[in-house]
Amino acid sequence: MGESHSARSFVTNLEQWVETQKLVLSSMFRIEDRLKESDRLELILATRMAFRHMIRTLEAFDRWLQDPLIVGHMPREMLEQVQRKSWELMKQLLELDIDHTSQFKEYFNKLAKEGKLNPLLTAQGGEERRVPGVF
Repeated sequence: MGESHSARSFVTNLEQWVETQKLVLSSMFRIEDRLKESDRLELILATRMAFRHMIRTLEAFDRWLQDPLIVGHMPREMLEQVQRKSWELMKQLLELDIDHTSQFKEYFNKLAKEGKLNPLLTAQGGEERRVPGVF
């Protein structure tokens, strides 16, 4: 009886996770239309919320794939699917990062050449800005 109860509890937890993710997705669809008319702050907040939820989901997925109960029972086809989709997401993220950072670099250079940089925001106090993840 212990194994059966444990399995039911595990399945219930999985159902709750899926329902929570569906609620987040539903909320995103509802909010998406409002973002078309939002100001810069709202766009930043929406993007950061998306990043936080992606990080939370990725961390949970990583723990999921470290759990012997999960990977010990997961068929190869499911592992192949999650590997392919995760690689596609990674490629999309890298393409977004490359594109966005390149566009911003060009825009920033243009502002600098035109003398339009805000001196309060560009003063570095002798310290170099470091690019995240680059040493």
